Amino acid sequence: MNEDTEKAQTTRKAEIERQAKLRRDRAAEKLRENLSRRKQQTRARRSGQADETNGLPAAKMDES
Repeated sequence: MNEDTEKAQTTRKAEIERQAKLRRDRAAEKLRENLSRRKQQTRARRSGQADETNGLPAAKMDES
């Protein structure tokens, strides 16, 4: 291999590793948000407050 090819492979590997780190960081952030939301829901249930989730809306009984 020549020097340019080796440099290109090194650059490609570095980019792949950088993207993998970004994916791991995003996943970790989503897990922290989810945990925080679940803890908040649990606290609300214990104190008798309404559950203020941003999830799916309640199912409709009447489709008219």
